[in-house]
Amino acid sequence: MEPGAKSEAKQGEAGSGAAGGGGGSSGSKVYHERQRLQFCLLHALNNLMQEKECFTRAELDRIAGNLVLSDPNKDQWTPLSFIFRPHHNVLTGNYDVNVLITALEARKKKVVWHDRRKGASSIDLDGEALVGLMINLPIRRFGGLWTGRHWVAIRSIDGVWFNLDSDLSEPKKFKDKENVIAFLDSSLNQGGELMVVLQDE
Repeated sequence: MEPGAKSEAKQGEAGSGAAGGGGGSSGSKVYHERQRLQFCLLHALNNLMQEKECFTRAELDRIAGNLVLSDPNKDQWTPLSFIFRPHHNVLTGNYDVNVLITALEARKKKVVWHDRRKGASSIDLDGEALVGLMINLPIRRFGGLWTGRHWVAIRSIDGVWFNLDSDLSEPKKFKDKENVIAFLDSSLNQGGELMVVLQDE
């Protein structure tokens, strides 16, 4: 996602309380990477894992490159395909869902694509295996003339749920789980895709 782009999801539903340096009422510091170029997936993954450089640009580039090598449609590529690759834009750093899944599987995590028809209330936010949620949101700028997608991490830290969107100036604390569900439903209703990240056994 480009800096300054607006997400169509209602960010205000996440609540106005910021985690701050001490993580608010969560009792621990909340790690939050800010947006740079279109590396939102990189930032979202590190925010999800709550660890600086848990994932690096080099690692995601390598994953994207390996996915390209196994692409059965390589023979149909044009010269522009080497810049705007199926899994990675080499100019902006934008990565797709295949890179996300492969990266998390390398950390013994399982990614489950949520069926939007079931609504967000069908997600067990108290599940022992739940690591967090990854949302792919539609974004727009220039009065809606330019559209794109943006990755956002949502997770619970010491029992408190946070919106860790790298485009925010700081983490946003959700008031309660009902507030989390409302935000997720709003995201889904406006074209967002939701992935549930679980600890793989």
